[in-house]
Amino acid sequence: MTSSGASFRLGSVALPVYLPGLLFSIGEGAVIPVIPVDAARLGGSLALAGFVSALIMVGTLIGDIPSGWIVARVGERTAMIGSAVAALIGLVLCFLAVDPAMLGLGVLLLGIATASFALARQAFMTTFVPLSHRARALSLLGGMFRGGYFLGPFLAALVIGLTGSTRSVFVIDLVACVVVAIVLLVLPDPSEVLAARREAHRTDTAAIRIAEGEVKREGLFRTIARHRQVLARMGVTAALIGGLRSSRQVILPLAGVSLGMHESSIALVVGFAGAVDLALFFTSGQIMDRFGRLWSALPSMIGLGIGHLALAVVVGLSVAAASATSVVWFIAVAIFMSLANGVGSGILMTFGADLAPRHDPAPSSAPTGSPAMRGTPRHRWRSPG
Repeated sequence: MTSSGASFRLGSVALPVYLPGLLFSIGEGAVIPVIPVDAARLGGSLALAGFVSALIMVGTLIGDIPSGWIVARVGERTAMIGSAVAALIGLVLCFLAVDPAMLGLGVLLLGIATASFALARQAFMTTFVPLSHRARALSLLGGMFRGGYFLGPFLAALVIGLTGSTRSVFVIDLVACVVVAIVLLVLPDPSEVLAARREAHRTDTAAIRIAEGEVKREGLFRTIARHRQVLARMGVTAALIGGLRSSRQVILPLAGVSLGMHESSIALVVGFAGAVDLALFFTSGQIMDRFGRLWSALPSMIGLGIGHLALAVVVGLSVAAASATSVVWFIAVAIFMSLANGVGSGILMTFGADLAPRHDPAPSSAPTGSPAMRGTPRHRWRSPG
């Protein structure tokens, strides 16, 4: 289902795929650092603020499986537009929240919308990007996330400085979601454009038959049942990787709160750390395409594990003896964790794209296998040769 590697250009999907991803992640990157701060402002304890912050990841987990069903039924662009609308509803709840429970509900809905939006973009990449470009294309897609997480906190710090309120940061994400919906409505559907281009070249008859709907879609639950063995292996692996990476987004702002840092200072630290993350996204794709997926995943996980341990030590020392030195160490650990995370940029999306059924990738919201993909060369997972 992919176009030929020789004729494919990453620039052909820049505006319709990468631009909405960047805009969506800018909004999300702005609100993530202030969610625990806003929860604490509404009367929540530090533990409750952490729980509310984690709800965005819980929402992503809840939304993953139904998102596959939605994308398979309505298509990638429609699913992304619907996700932007759902995110708008969640953000309105966050903006109007009068207690941590209402804020948590809005954050949960934002996480569900994020799952659908991310899966729709990944399904498109899996379908239309050739294997020779896949890791780089998905790493670039991951780079859009990191670009948003880099720019968003700086916008949040600016808005907080101008308004003096963390609540106003949610407006950034509101505007971003509106712009995303407008961009998706105005620009042509990339799946239709690339499908027409591939049919014109007629380089792969089987791919054209699939594009024309001659291959029967299995559906979500039948896909899960059929590929349960691969899902049990790689799905658990992906869950562990995703859990470790997601905890970083929650624990860094919480650590800043526990150190007594100002809201805008926390946002700035997260933003500067995001710059390191952003700088490595394409390098990760080059590593995976040249040396194999393992050479990206393993260093990333080891680094994040060390970073979590170091952050626990920094916060523990600050409780024993509050000092400006603790803030310096917090900044250093945040940058180190971003470095480790950047090395693994796009790894989960690449795993999913490698192992998802080629004729119907959307239901495979977690990495699964298929007869078509079990012949994937082993060097994709290990060093060449």
